[in-house]
Amino acid sequence: MRSRVWGGTAVVVLGGLLVAGCGSGVKGASDGGSEKAGRAGSGDYPVSVTDCMGDKTTFSEAPKKIVTSNASSLELLLRLGAGDKVIGTGFPPGKGVLPGALDAQAQKVSVLGKGVIPKEKILGSGADLYVDTFAAMGGMGGGGMGDVPTEAEYKAAGIKHIYLKSTACAARSKSPVTDLSAVEADITSLGAVTGTSAKAKELVAGMKEKVDAVRKAVGDTPEGKRPTYFFFDYEAGTKQPTVICNRQVANAVITLAGARNVFADCDSDRKQVGWEDVIAKNPDWIQLGVRNRGSEAANKKAFEEAQRWLETNPATKGLKAVKVGHFLRIGSEQTTIAGVENADTVEAIAKTLYPGKVG
Repeated sequence: MRSRVWGGTAVVVLGGLLVAGCGSGVKGASDGGSEKAGRAGSGDYPVSVTDCMGDKTTFSEAPKKIVTSNASSLELLLRLGAGDKVIGTGFPPGKGVLPGALDAQAQKVSVLGKGVIPKEKILGSGADLYVDTFAAMGGMGGGGMGDVPTEAEYKAAGIKHIYLKSTACAARSKSPVTDLSAVEADITSLGAVTGTSAKAKELVAGMKEKVDAVRKAVGDTPEGKRPTYFFFDYEAGTKQPTVICNRQVANAVITLAGARNVFADCDSDRKQVGWEDVIAKNPDWIQLGVRNRGSEAANKKAFEEAQRWLETNPATKGLKAVKVGHFLRIGSEQTTIAGVENADTVEAIAKTLYPGKVG
């Protein structure tokens, strides 16, 4: 199991959540599509969802007390209007990280762990649902995520355990991730589980509208003429770059924005490479991947640090994008973590790469 942690968020890529079919459109929980997952309205139960291995979890009613593993699943529940049911979280978002009213709501949620929630706190939380972004099928023992409950222990404590499939299943995907359908499926499924399907439908429609507008504006650009793009994961360290491969949601964000991820030939979610590999790719544009520090001033400082490193490091200062100042200051979370803001990032990248074409 591999993990990636940035302050308020974490992604681990083995396991799954919500709605049968990784990276596909919304289906029922069974292969035949006979269950109601993804189309349930408020009070329309039972609802069944599956993990990456196809194991099914069924809800006869909406959960009343929810614990989230980190900020990404917490944010989705807040956006769905189910935030009043969240009684605790791990990897909490820093103050000011989430926009507007979402931030105020998030700060009221009890922090059960600044990182991974300790096993005893999950089992003793009183929750009836744990939404897990980390995920490792068969348990995460020895995977660097600490001592976590077994499925038998979740069951004994009366806690249903489900996963964010768009992140948990990413590395298991059989093909490159080039759209946001898995993210949209997570939102739809969480809406079905929590009885907030109407809001889920609204959120997904808003995402589709933004992405479709970008596709319409840049879709006629031939593949070979689309600018090449490198996501510089500054948070992962600079000694050896960690790059975005074609199984990560960021690959979809970059592709939908009309760019070419320079490491899209890597059949994984992330991979460590050498700086010589980045130099060989010589990207047209570089996104400065830093996490949200909670304030505009702190974010600006972090972006400047990342840019300065590229401009002064002997291995990178000669890159084409660095020489001409082709940098994008867009946060890591909204690019690499599944959420509503993935669509906003598609739009933001496209506006920079195709000035005048994208409104």
